[in-house]
Amino acid sequence: MVESSSSSGRYQIDAQKLWIGGLMAGIVAAGVAIVGLLIVRGVFDIKVFVPGNSDEVVNASTWWYAVVSFVAALLVTGLLHLLLISAPSPWRFFGWIVGLAVAIVVIIPFTSDAELSAKVGTAAINLAVGIAIYSIVSGVGRSAAQARTF
Repeated sequence: MVESSSSSGRYQIDAQKLWIGGLMAGIVAAGVAIVGLLIVRGVFDIKVFVPGNSDEVVNASTWWYAVVSFVAALLVTGLLHLLLISAPSPWRFFGWIVGLAVAIVVIIPFTSDAELSAKVGTAAINLAVGIAIYSIVSGVGRSAAQARTF
């Protein structure tokens, strides 16, 4: 099923391909999070944390990290779909928005009072998940969106 936003849209989007790819990216992102947690916690014995209530630091649950990574991939897929149907330079905006979002989730651990090793471990997992999501969703997006020839 191929859909496009309008007759003047620059891309013809195969929405089914895009969103199935986004779902698969979510599964991979969840897997990357789980593997990252196994390495950081299991191999290096470093705590991985998330912000809790009242600025406290809470040890991250494996399932929490996996679910958030999965949802992040779906949100990134939605962002790309929106940009493809509306933005003048969708790939440029997509790269910048996702790049800045990844930078934010990598920097946030360093704003806490946690131990340096926990900050680095958490930031490394966030970076790995962000790179996985960006690379998969952008690749799927390029195969799902064909430039229109006028």
